[in-house]
Amino acid sequence: MEQLTHFLYLFSALLLPLLLLKFKNLDDKVLQLPPGPWRLPVIGSLHHLLRNPLPHRAMADIARRLGDAPLIYLKLGEVPVVVASSPDAAREIMKTHDVTFATRPWTATIKVLVADGEGLTFARYGALWRQLRKISILELLSARRVASFRGVREEEVSRLVSGVAAAATPAADDGEAAAVNVSERIAVLITDTAVRSMIGDRFERREEFLENLAEGIKITSGFNLGDLFPSSRLARLVGGNERRAAENRRRNFELMEYAIKQHEQRRTAMAAAADGTVAEEEDLVDVLLRIQREGGLEVPLTMGMIKAVILDLFGAGSETSANTLQWAMSELVRNPKVMQKAQAEIREKLQGKPTVTEDDLVGLRYIKLIIKETLRLHPVVPLLLPRECRESCKVMGYDVPKGTTVFVNVWAINRDPKYWDDATTFKPERFEAGTVDFKGTDFEYTPFGAGRRMCPGMAFAQASMELVLASLLYHFDWELPGDMVPSELDMTEEMGITVRRKHDLYLRPVVRVPPHVAP
Repeated sequence: MEQLTHFLYLFSALLLPLLLLKFKNLDDKVLQLPPGPWRLPVIGSLHHLLRNPLPHRAMADIARRLGDAPLIYLKLGEVPVVVASSPDAAREIMKTHDVTFATRPWTATIKVLVADGEGLTFARYGALWRQLRKISILELLSARRVASFRGVREEEVSRLVSGVAAAATPAADDGEAAAVNVSERIAVLITDTAVRSMIGDRFERREEFLENLAEGIKITSGFNLGDLFPSSRLARLVGGNERRAAENRRRNFELMEYAIKQHEQRRTAMAAAADGTVAEEEDLVDVLLRIQREGGLEVPLTMGMIKAVILDLFGAGSETSANTLQWAMSELVRNPKVMQKAQAEIREKLQGKPTVTEDDLVGLRYIKLIIKETLRLHPVVPLLLPRECRESCKVMGYDVPKGTTVFVNVWAINRDPKYWDDATTFKPERFEAGTVDFKGTDFEYTPFGAGRRMCPGMAFAQASMELVLASLLYHFDWELPGDMVPSELDMTEEMGITVRRKHDLYLRPVVRVPPHVAP
């Protein structure tokens, strides 16, 4: 990560001489810790992460250099870290010792972000988290609730397809359609779909929200001076991340306030037009406000908590699905035969229909395999959101002390040739047998995590991704701009909590099945 490199240079120049004066070796020599690379005073293992700006790749390289160690131990500044890089290690963390690792570490940055209310993502393990989890599974992200937003998904995908079709009209001067920014169009579609599911309408301040979301992802990456050296006021002051986090929280909560206000105004207008009766299905804000009114909860829902949950759903509902679709389109362009096979399947099934609906997805097996393979090669959260060890325990025979931050490197596990043939090759057919799935029971493939902290939004994400991908492949052929060949497509990653394409994906669409024009 570029930011980490800058931090270490700054640390070397300004902080190392001062912190050396107060350095103490806190490692307990009696403990049998997992293997790790050699460490320096104060900064610990940080210098090893400079080998690669992407932490998941750097940590996978360390595990490989240590003899394909299933667990490695790092000291990132003052923070003890254990990284699981094998299915067996992942199973022990997310199943055998699930309760022990069921909480989140609260860095100085996270404490600032949750000051006005905890959401589901960063809530510590306890009564509030269990309550939010139950609400999410039973009310917000249940199969019935996800199905109720089918019309929203189909409308937004229709708008996307119509917009791309308009852009695909050849220019008058050269007879060739211009390339479209696929990344941007997918991001807008996914955001609008998620927001409409939550507040019943498109968000009037969408662009501002997307900018703030991107900033929040950078802030919460965890690799900044204040979080790595929590006992040093100087490190926190120089790093400045807490100030950025406070400003990001202020803007986020102001945006959530605006979204709720927009939602209430819309509901009031609808009620007035319908003589006080509103027949429309509840959106997610309706659900949360209803639960708050009904009461009877172990931990009462404050408006701060509601805003935090909405923000979590906004972020999870837009960032992860959009990034997965961008990687899927990138891999399909790099693998034309895979794209052609998917197009043949869907075009044979739909026989020229003007629109793809969710009913059409039932028999499209190859689309589902493409999404699974994309999540394998490009897990959006390559280091599953960190867990914290609540009580000292043993994992794979090694000691993991209380308070240790634990990552599961699903990126490394998903590319391990011990478990995957042609591990770095994009091959959707590997999932045809149906013996491996992302439901949290196959620990060689857990892009959504597993155990208590598993992502509850799989059904929500899957419904959107399948419809978008099927529609883009049904209506269009896709070409790289200019004279670029598939092998030249830039696949560089950019890291925050999630991994996205560093550069937007531009492709030239060619209309094959004219779509129904969205209003």
